[in-house]
Amino acid sequence: MNEWVELRTSGIHGRGGFARAPIPSGTRFIEYVGRRVSKAESAALCTEGNPFIFTINDEWDIDGDVPSNPARFLNHSCSPNCEAQQEDDRIFLVALRDLGPDEELTFNYGYDISEWRDYPCACGAPDCLGYIVAEEFQEQVRLELAKDATPTEVATEL
Repeated sequence: MNEWVELRTSGIHGRGGFARAPIPSGTRFIEYVGRRVSKAESAALCTEGNPFIFTINDEWDIDGDVPSNPARFLNHSCSPNCEAQQEDDRIFLVALRDLGPDEELTFNYGYDISEWRDYPCACGAPDCLGYIVAEEFQEQVRLELAKDATPTEVATEL
């Protein structure tokens, strides 16, 4: 692994990355690495069930399903404590705030709004949307969910 991250069982999903030591806000603590693949190959890998594809740009993605990429085990959260930052064709995970030892490291996967219902979220955050989507789409999903709710469900939430 590295000096900042260790992998272990996660309450969110399977395995997760946890802070091995305090991580100061703004620290780049791990790089998301893998094979550079075309969008066509990326689409085929996704169809085959590969969940470790990370978008780089309009032409290329990273296939992070490689043993040398422990960052692939960091889980999604609707209230993340880290974010993915891109520098050229490289992706780094960066702490959004000071993180304590043993804290699970999470980021928003930034999924597109298309097919959002296919990606349920189990992050457990108090403001969990219930689905994995990029922050800019969360309000749109909340509106869709409110339209789908029965009057009894809406009254119960109030």
